[in-house]
Amino acid sequence: MSAADTHDRHWLYAAVLVRSVATGMMGVLLGIYLASLALDANAIGVVIGLGLAGAAFGTLLVTFFSDRFGRRRTLLFVTALSVIGALMLAASATPLTLGVAAFLGMVNGMGRDRGAALVVEQSVLPATMPDAERTMAFARYNVLQDIGHAAGSLLAAVPVLLQRLTPLDAAHSLKVSILLYAALSLLPFWAYLRLSPRVEVPRVPRGAVSPASRRVLLKVSGLFAIDAIGGGFLTTALLAYFFYERFGVGIEVVSLLFFAARIANALSHIAAAWLARRIGLVNTMVFTHIPSSVLLLTVPFMPSFPVAAALFLLRESLVEMDVPTRQSYVMAMVRPEERTFAAGITHLVRMAGWAVAPAIAGLLMTGTSLAAPLVAGATLKILYDIVLWIAFRRLHPPEESG
Repeated sequence: MSAADTHDRHWLYAAVLVRSVATGMMGVLLGIYLASLALDANAIGVVIGLGLAGAAFGTLLVTFFSDRFGRRRTLLFVTALSVIGALMLAASATPLTLGVAAFLGMVNGMGRDRGAALVVEQSVLPATMPDAERTMAFARYNVLQDIGHAAGSLLAAVPVLLQRLTPLDAAHSLKVSILLYAALSLLPFWAYLRLSPRVEVPRVPRGAVSPASRRVLLKVSGLFAIDAIGGGFLTTALLAYFFYERFGVGIEVVSLLFFAARIANALSHIAAAWLARRIGLVNTMVFTHIPSSVLLLTVPFMPSFPVAAALFLLRESLVEMDVPTRQSYVMAMVRPEERTFAAGITHLVRMAGWAVAPAIAGLLMTGTSLAAPLVAGATLKILYDIVLWIAFRRLHPPEESG
């Protein structure tokens, strides 16, 4: 690997860290900001939904066109749209203009970085290091995301600080915070300008995927859909609601629990890369994921919050060990010029699964029991892991084939 490859990797790390800070901040503030503009709950939901729809549409476009348009140019364009959307959000006051701003800027109200830029970065990253280091590179990438999300959550306190330290009222302090979000969204632009031409791939006909890659993507996408639906039953919002209702703990306690969970997630990514070198990517995905689901199944039946919280945090230390290993495995099993398409398709499948399940989970909580989504989600994830291991246990990435 050349010095240019190392520099490209470091600039990608810098970009994802700053973008995750912005995303984590907006995840907390978006609904509050919209409420300060006198939007009702329905309008707030529509604007947030339009932002997520914009992110999905942007992901679809980069999946099919970024390699032809140019990966570096795509990243710059997506970043520019994010900044324009953020500025429009700060200047808008009506539901229509706010919705347009959210869609155009791909504003992510989930609080987790899951957009178009992510797909392009993941397709570039494997080319910046040898195959043996690919999984660790993805682990570091995901650790930086988690750190960014946590830091962004803390930055969401900026409006409160502004009100205490300046004459600004609540509404104006929120507008200033949205402008801060715009500034943070702009910073990756500088990182992308520094990328070398080595991040590009030869232009190939759109949709030209080899038969071998197509077979892998079809199978893995179907499995990822099952896993994503299971994950949709287990969103942070629903799990927080479960702990709040089941054990009667306050919001501040739930907040601390999920802060600790994000720390556990971050540490697990590095552990996953270490383990994958010893037992392989597929084995690491499966044999850490199944125990995490079993642990989750025990949580609803615990007699007290401390015990349930301890088991939940143990689960969080395992549940995301499949993230860097899954990303690394998919990138390893397709050709370099197919990586953007592979990252985009598998990501779109997961977004669809996340979108479908929460509404069903809400119905289960209302009509069955608070624990029903946890049981359903964990069961689907165990099914996914078993089928994944059967389907891919003999299909090894290059670094494991020797």
